[in-house]
Amino acid sequence: MRGYTSDKDDYLRRLRRIEGQIRGLHRMVENDEYCIDVLTQISAATKALQSVSLGLLDEHLKHCVTEALAEGGDTADAKVREASDAIARLVRS
Repeated sequence: MRGYTSDKDDYLRRLRRIEGQIRGLHRMVENDEYCIDVLTQISAATKALQSVSLGLLDEHLKHCVTEALAEGGDTADAKVREASDAIARLVRS
């Protein structure tokens, strides 16, 4: 079971909302909407994706990494490294 399983419906609902935002952006560009309005919507979609990613990262740390640390050994090292790499990717984006 994944760490986010208990909140899966919430994540799916949020992702559907983001999907709708992206479709709206597509329509805005098709309709030659004002640049600043498009950029504002891109910023909103980006923040929504960041919120989902931070939630998933939090769940990963609480469940997957915590369980691996309890087991110890190479598995724990690998999970911590994996989480650190994911955090680095999020910070760069």
